[in-house]
Amino acid sequence: MTSPDADRPPSTGADTDRRTLVLDSAMVTFARFGYRKTSMEEVARAADISRPGLYFLFSSKETLFRAAVTQALERDIAAVERVLADTGRPLPERLVEAFDQWAGRYVGPLSRDIAAVIEDNPGLLGEIVETTPRRFEELITDAIALESEQEAASAVAQTMISASIGLKHQAASRESYLDRLKVAVGLLLRAQPTWMG
Repeated sequence: MTSPDADRPPSTGADTDRRTLVLDSAMVTFARFGYRKTSMEEVARAADISRPGLYFLFSSKETLFRAAVTQALERDIAAVERVLADTGRPLPERLVEAFDQWAGRYVGPLSRDIAAVIEDNPGLLGEIVETTPRRFEELITDAIALESEQEAASAVAQTMISASIGLKHQAASRESYLDRLKVAVGLLLRAQPTWMG
């Protein structure tokens, strides 16, 4: 038995770029209108693709939504991994940039809508909405443990994540979020030895 894609030519870089562009356009459209109010027609228009062309790439709105969110979360995690791997930079600087890649990009009017559309539709997304945040927490914990060699790295990472979530909802701009996050990261990294006992 052959797969339905067996007769298609192999994907090219242009195909991958087109798919990426469509998924980016879909994320913005879902953020603007919400999942329920977004139509495939609106996504096709935003992506500058025909509606049949969009259905050729994605069989349903649910499939498109899942692919768009998956691409966004995987891109965020890859950026966080790159930032934290640069051990030539100070840990506080890398942590702030990692949080910026993970959450700071989602501070502001449209950005906030992107985060909300993801948070409001967990049932459509499957396990990625749980596995990706867990992976982020692991990366932050590992970076803290590696640099600080502390047993409390997990608690510090979780506290930083909680602070980031609060700041993300309070900050009016990405710059404000980052300024306040720098303070939180600095305080948490300095405070560790005193409360570790």
